[in-house]
Amino acid sequence: MTTPAAPKIDVASLETKLFINGEFVAAKSGRTYQTHNPVTEEVITSVSEAGEEDVDAAVKAAHEAFYKGAWGKTTSYQRSRLLNKLADLMERDQAFLAALETLDNGKPYTYAFHADLGLSIQCFRYFAGFADKIEGKTFELGGPAVATKGAVIGYTRHEPVGVVGQIIPWNFPLLMAAWKLGPALAVGCSVVLKLAEQTPLTGLALAKLIKEAGYPNGAVNVIAGWGDKTTDGKTGPGVALVAHPLVDKVAFTGSTAVGRHIMKAAADTFKRVTLELGGKSPNIVFPDADLDAAVAGAHDGLFFNQGQCCCAGSRVLVHADIYDEFVRKSAELAKARKVGNPYEADVKQGPQVSKEQFDIVMGYIESGKKDGAKIVAGGAREGEKGYFVQPTVFADVSGDMKIWKEEIFGPVMCVKKFSTLDEVVEMANDTIYGLAAAVWTKDLGTAQAIIQRVRAGTIWVNCYNVFDNAAPFGGFKASGMGREGGEYSLRNYLEVKQVTMVVESKFQ
Repeated sequence: MTTPAAPKIDVASLETKLFINGEFVAAKSGRTYQTHNPVTEEVITSVSEAGEEDVDAAVKAAHEAFYKGAWGKTTSYQRSRLLNKLADLMERDQAFLAALETLDNGKPYTYAFHADLGLSIQCFRYFAGFADKIEGKTFELGGPAVATKGAVIGYTRHEPVGVVGQIIPWNFPLLMAAWKLGPALAVGCSVVLKLAEQTPLTGLALAKLIKEAGYPNGAVNVIAGWGDKTTDGKTGPGVALVAHPLVDKVAFTGSTAVGRHIMKAAADTFKRVTLELGGKSPNIVFPDADLDAAVAGAHDGLFFNQGQCCCAGSRVLVHADIYDEFVRKSAELAKARKVGNPYEADVKQGPQVSKEQFDIVMGYIESGKKDGAKIVAGGAREGEKGYFVQPTVFADVSGDMKIWKEEIFGPVMCVKKFSTLDEVVEMANDTIYGLAAAVWTKDLGTAQAIIQRVRAGTIWVNCYNVFDNAAPFGGFKASGMGREGGEYSLRNYLEVKQVTMVVESKFQ
């Protein structure tokens, strides 16, 4: 795949205001906050910081658009055309959006162009195809409580849930926005999208394209700012969005800790909630596997996106017969991984997204050293400027270590050996999470045993991080509820209405 050169970003031309009711507006408080380049640690620009009053305006605009405005009157055909138009505009601006994602997030531009933008564009096109295929069912009603005169007609309507508050993370800003917006807009919901405070720039650029595509005012509203509290200590836009009485549903992707707070807060107003949360995914390698393929797959399954993936295969379980060779090859591959300027074509790993995340990752590395895990690659900061962490591999990790049990969300691989199938299943399931897992084997029976016995929402066989918009994604246990992607994600945004009708003929 060819990658066009990254265009230079004119920071002065970037949209930095909130997008409410079809217009870009400053926060009512006048507050702004700074977003930083994780490569240089320098300020990129200042962005309007939403507060409770801005959330209220955005939600009321979405409510008006859905219940009284043009958006609520759009046909499925019109919604399909609008989604495809948005995809067309993103494709036109693909290089710019990818370069902007790299500037704000730090991920390699090549990955941003092909993976983040490629999947985002496909996502909108995928759900454009679903807009006119929202179908109910018909029933033959003839029980004892049903009237006997005339015909009794029963059918269901699948209707949009209403106003949706969507909160996305900083690791895949555009892609997570697409995963949220695609199904919601396809079925006709109106949206208030809350961006991650660390990475607001591509979400605001997307809002500009939404306006250009011709979406009715209020159909999509985009706000930025901190989740819990504003910089002056008042209620933050995330908390305000979840609590707002006119919001009918909340969709959140982020940490398990925040997910718990959202569930509790949403209970007061009986909101529907879907959550895509954290993970500590097991990547299981059996002795009959193609070893080189398994090493490469485990490497990409952990280090992709600087390890900042909720489904990262951070617990690598390797059979004792091949353990030493696997560790040796994994260490070699990690040491060879190029870390640096994410705009350079051969760079595989950029910086962590922020100083806060950098400090968290380095803290886990120090914890692993203190607990006695063996470092076979990395284990330190890369360079002196920017939030770069060396690709790190720990071997001889025990099950009680912090690095084995907790989600690190960084480029830190932990490798542990196993001997039997029952043992590795128990190890794999010994976690509060259940987002993803993988198994490497040539034996179909072994693969099926892992598929059936490991509790996770996605199981990859002889691969890792293979995504498609047709495939549902979500977790068991503390990894969340509901599914993103595919037809399953439409269910998150639909209410089922039962219609029962007695029809009597005037002719006897």
